[in-house]
Amino acid sequence: MKKYSALKEIQALISQKQLTLPDLLAYYFKQIKDKEHLNAFNEVFFYSAEVQAKAIQQKIEAGTAGKLAGMVIGIKDNICYKDHIVTASSKMLEGFVSPYSSTVVERLLQEDAIIIGRLNCDEFAMGGSNETSYYGAVKNAANPELVPGGSSGGSAVAVQADMCLAALGTDTGGSVRQPAAFCGQIGLKPTYGRISRYGVIAYASSFDQVGPITSSVEDAALLLQVLAGADEHDSTISPLAVPDYPARLNEHKKQKIAVLKETIESDALDPEIKSAILASIEKLKADGHTVEYVSFDLLDYLVPAYYILTAAEASSNLSRYDGVHYGHRNTEAKSLNELYKLSRAEGFGEEVKRRILLGTFVLSAGYYDAYYQKAQQVRRLIREKMDDLFQDYDLILSPVAPTAAFKIGDNVQDALVMYMADIFTVLPSLSGNPAIALPLGNNEAGLPLSIQFTAKHFEEDKLLAFSQAFLS
Repeated sequence: MKKYSALKEIQALISQKQLTLPDLLAYYFKQIKDKEHLNAFNEVFFYSAEVQAKAIQQKIEAGTAGKLAGMVIGIKDNICYKDHIVTASSKMLEGFVSPYSSTVVERLLQEDAIIIGRLNCDEFAMGGSNETSYYGAVKNAANPELVPGGSSGGSAVAVQADMCLAALGTDTGGSVRQPAAFCGQIGLKPTYGRISRYGVIAYASSFDQVGPITSSVEDAALLLQVLAGADEHDSTISPLAVPDYPARLNEHKKQKIAVLKETIESDALDPEIKSAILASIEKLKADGHTVEYVSFDLLDYLVPAYYILTAAEASSNLSRYDGVHYGHRNTEAKSLNELYKLSRAEGFGEEVKRRILLGTFVLSAGYYDAYYQKAQQVRRLIREKMDDLFQDYDLILSPVAPTAAFKIGDNVQDALVMYMADIFTVLPSLSGNPAIALPLGNNEAGLPLSIQFTAKHFEEDKLLAFSQAFLS
């Protein structure tokens, strides 16, 4: 069976009676088994997926199946699915069975997607290489000695290595886009508030956003249409109507594109990525788009502001994991204070501890104004600067990551190096804009390269239609 890159291919074969869902699922199960060494899955849902496949096959034959019938999808291990384990790849939640399903899972199931398993990720979605997982590092299918990116590394590799058709990740500061870039896939971060966060284990609540990783723009558009929209369980969700994203994919218009000059001229940017992006810019001009370089003088403030704010929110969100309310519990503590200390020390990994400590520090008396409040002011300036740019431009072009995938173990010991790798992805996260990572061929070593486009708030339809034309 060949690799399918879009749902429409699978649905066509099913309608022609050349393929059944149980056969398709068996194929993906075999792929997962054969590529176990990549460590993409924390758990495969053999039983529930098989039950779904049989039921949806009957629906297809009866003509009552939903929009996603035929889609086999994996979910990041921080997305709750009723009666299934969810751990956020942490010892803290080892063995925890979710009592309810997230809104995104419910919407997948309503449209007859098959959820094949939960995918490895950085612990509590904190990391940019998928090396902080309690279940071990995920390996890039292009070269198993390299990282897949993070935190949604398992999601990207599962699609890259043909272990499922699509996957859901979460993007706080680039955690869908950067792994998609490292694995040669399409990674979409919707506008903050476009998709419900209900039932998604929180890292930084004012940044977190669920997004799809796919091999085709059509599937990204279809998943966004299914997942987006109002939800009474999430007070931050937008009440705006959800456009028919797939129907708008062919609305190809000439766009006015701003290139962030400082990102292209950055000393951190790999020469091969720079060369590929510059070639793309020339092609865009040749295709009739207007492309202009603009200055973004706040670039140096992006990473510091992002890590101060997200660490502060993580400190608050992760305070509930104390061994008393829920989470890993030490069995040898002699006092309540010792129980808290030992349970959290044993349950959390080093990176999570680092961010909790940083967040607690910037929220503490005497430092709140100097750090947290200042970072919020910088975030407001960034948002205003982006809004000003979008007065004149339709899209913003920049790199996704400064380098291609790097070796496992190379950067994980140096937190500053890891944090600076987010320099290009955190901008849309701070401003709340939708952004997409698109494949841009491979470098001389055969590793995937990528490019990022950012759009106005809630203009995913324009972003997706442009992406479709860009890749065609």
